[in-house]
Amino acid sequence: MKNNKKIVISTLVLFAAIIGLVLFLNREKEVTVSETSVKKHPPIENQPTIGETDATVSIVEFGDYKCPSCKAWGETIYPKLVEEYINTGKAKFSYINVLFHGKESTLAALASESVYKQDPEAFWAFHKAVFAAQPASQNHDDQWVTTEKLVEIAKAHAPNIDLKQLEEDINTQGTIEEVNKDDQLVKDFNVPFTPTIIINGSMLEDPFDYEKIVSLIEKELEGKE
Repeated sequence: MKNNKKIVISTLVLFAAIIGLVLFLNREKEVTVSETSVKKHPPIENQPTIGETDATVSIVEFGDYKCPSCKAWGETIYPKLVEEYINTGKAKFSYINVLFHGKESTLAALASESVYKQDPEAFWAFHKAVFAAQPASQNHDDQWVTTEKLVEIAKAHAPNIDLKQLEEDINTQGTIEEVNKDDQLVKDFNVPFTPTIIINGSMLEDPFDYEKIVSLIEKELEGKE
């Protein structure tokens, strides 16, 4: 009778241990899937970039000017990165165009490349203003990106550029080579959604998980000490 009782207890303990191990392994899986390693970090040469060129951490956003989530990310997550990591010299940040929303995405990308080519320092003000001009998320599919609108934004936020050149670049696809380069990077890195954020070769599953972003950055910083 005692032996049977011991067998039952031992079986229960073993079963509990197995359950615990399964739960632990599942938890580890949940933690690791919040980021995905890519073959290499996206090249940022000739891409709009802010921060120290020799910063340890490189953050890349694949974004679309027609994307409501990109606008939200730029208003909530990006300012924190600027304050805590970019302005402090720990990280640099680059932007790569995505064309998921068709013609309007392409028009905005052509304009942004034209502004960047003419006046790199004016790019970020223009970039921010284009997202600010995006209508409410429920109306984001409405046509709002036009040549006239983009020139109007540039006139207000990038006053040193040649507006006629900008208009020509948009209407005749004068910066299509740069836009196509970005589009190829989107394909090369299998960008699944916008915004897609890659930090030193790690693609985030959730770009709005700021704690995860911080942990990735800090891990890279610690590795270089």
